[in-house]
Amino acid sequence: MKGTSGSFGALCAIGIFARFSYALARTPVLPLFALYLGAGPEVIGWVVGISTVTGIFFKLPSGVMSDWMGRRRTLFLGLLVFALTPFAYLLVRGTAALMAVRFIHGFATAIYGPVSMAIVAEVAGHRKGELLSWFSSLTIVGTLLGAPIGGYILHAIPGEQPALWDFLKVFLASGLTGTLALVLGLGLIRGDARPEQSHSFQEVYGQLFSGIKEVLSDRRIAITSWMEGVHLLAVGALEAFLPVYAVQVAGLTGFQVGLIWGVQVVTTILSKPLMGRTSDRYGRRPIIAAGLMLSAVSFGAIPLLKDFSWLLAAAAIFGFGEAFVTSSANALVADLCQQRHFGTAMGAFGTIFDIGHAAGPILAGYLLIRFSYLESFWVLSALLLLSVPVFWWNVRTEKPAGSGDSS
Repeated sequence: MKGTSGSFGALCAIGIFARFSYALARTPVLPLFALYLGAGPEVIGWVVGISTVTGIFFKLPSGVMSDWMGRRRTLFLGLLVFALTPFAYLLVRGTAALMAVRFIHGFATAIYGPVSMAIVAEVAGHRKGELLSWFSSLTIVGTLLGAPIGGYILHAIPGEQPALWDFLKVFLASGLTGTLALVLGLGLIRGDARPEQSHSFQEVYGQLFSGIKEVLSDRRIAITSWMEGVHLLAVGALEAFLPVYAVQVAGLTGFQVGLIWGVQVVTTILSKPLMGRTSDRYGRRPIIAAGLMLSAVSFGAIPLLKDFSWLLAAAAIFGFGEAFVTSSANALVADLCQQRHFGTAMGAFGTIFDIGHAAGPILAGYLLIRFSYLESFWVLSALLLLSVPVFWWNVRTEKPAGSGDSS
């Protein structure tokens, strides 16, 4: 890469457009499109969760693949999926086809996620918490813009469904911005003439099982990954059913739902760098535990609210809690693993928390078949609260990164 600052800035720009493309096709557009196609709660849950199922199976291999063939080549593959897949939505007319496209679209984040995080972790040194948080926050700008802009393109009238063409316009915009991310990625790769370090397949294969063993045999890493998975259980449920709840129960428009989700993302963006620096200095555990509790309370409050402003407030508190958790979880895993296994570590971490992210909308969908929004959301909120003592009692020995060697 060109250098720490140059490559970091370029990766952030690529990430903004890639995440914007992905967000346009996700919340609030995706669950509302599934609703338009006649899907019930359980099908909506699968439609939203199926792309994360891709990550469960392919995020770890993607991290290992980046150790083998090099970060830039692997990054290019992920950007290719970001660019091409959104155009397939233009052909979708049924829920089965929608789930198939979503599964393929999941390869974008499954490949891009662990590779980009591994690159940042490699160059960050003792500032892993801060730089990982800055990188995540800057690329989340794409997600922030995607939600309200996608909702604005739908421009639904309260109580009415958008027309088919409204959804197709959103997916077309998603494809165009994904293509822009790919073009920027090609410029980054071609602009760096120096050879990138990679390893033979035999070498990586020989290190694979030792890397996985290192990542998963450390109980602290496993519990941290599990904790992040439980947190993303709530995030996934919110992505799937906040739009449906807000439109069907609260009577809001798609644009208003996009603003609610955007406020949640804004709060996360503004909070994560500060929380990352705080966790670097004072330790990861207290930040993570506080974030889990904030997320649980705000998530459980949502089905009690119907007013737009109160839903905005609940989303902001949830975003604040999410910043607490995610600013420290990635950095804690990076602290605890060896540098040569960063790709494998981020892939394994991503695979475990993707299970939670995928299970969230699916579980919430089945709960909503039998129970109300209030009961269903409170079940998931209780899981968040129960994860706090489990995490606190099992992750006891980490030291603040700034106090010395954090490996």
